Amino acid sequence: MQRIIKQLVFFIVLLIAWEGIVRAGGWTPDVMPKPTDVWQALVRGFEDKTLIYDLIASFERLFVGLLISLVLGIGIGILLAKSKTADETLGSLILALQSVPSIVWLPLAIMWFGLNEKSVIFIVVLGGTLVMTINMRMGIKSVAPLYIRAAQTMGSRGIDLFMRVIFPASIPYAVTGIRLAWAFAWRALMAAEILSTGPGLGYTLKYASDFGDMSLVIAVMILIGVIGSIVDYAFFQRVEKNVMRRWGLETN
Repeated sequence: MQRIIKQLVFFIVLLIAWEGIVRAGGWTPDVMPKPTDVWQALVRGFEDKTLIYDLIASFERLFVGLLISLVLGIGIGILLAKSKTADETLGSLILALQSVPSIVWLPLAIMWFGLNEKSVIFIVVLGGTLVMTINMRMGIKSVAPLYIRAAQTMGSRGIDLFMRVIFPASIPYAVTGIRLAWAFAWRALMAAEILSTGPGLGYTLKYASDFGDMSLVIAVMILIGVIGSIVDYAFFQRVEKNVMRRWGLETN
């Protein structure tokens, strides 16, 4: 409760300071809108259902792209962890690609798939797959050898050993990977939608910018940040903490 109160006080003070600075500076809304202007733009966006359609379209793309990236990330991560050859070859490529921002792939995606949904989803998949792969690989590699030897002494081998010991022991890393994959995929989606044909939050951000509607630009930026924070805090952080606690990696 104290943490929530501190956060509320901080943001209230921030909004008051923002309003005061803009009024004192005499800036026009097309340069730096006041919080009240941003709020009005946000309300208008929901009243005319523009932002509602954008949210639906963005989450549809995110769901498809994130699902694909998790499946690919888990599969490739397992491959890298179990195959030394794959780890030394494909693994090095994965690490190199991890340092490349997803948006850099957008020109190639447009050339390959056209300016459509496929290009956006491709960028989202790239954003989530690489970080999921790295975390899955790390999770399997980090399984204590003692667990494996104990299971082997009881006759567990091959697929049975993997399903009963190795994979369950790597779950905390997998959950962290899913949380990071969501965050990377969400950022990649917003970046890709800026050059999409809409609808979507990123598309509306670019549209508002082209027409000089800075109130709507900042409103969409705030909406993107709020959604990302709420989903991460209300769902992924809670799931991650519960898993860590259950696996004995966190006491409280």
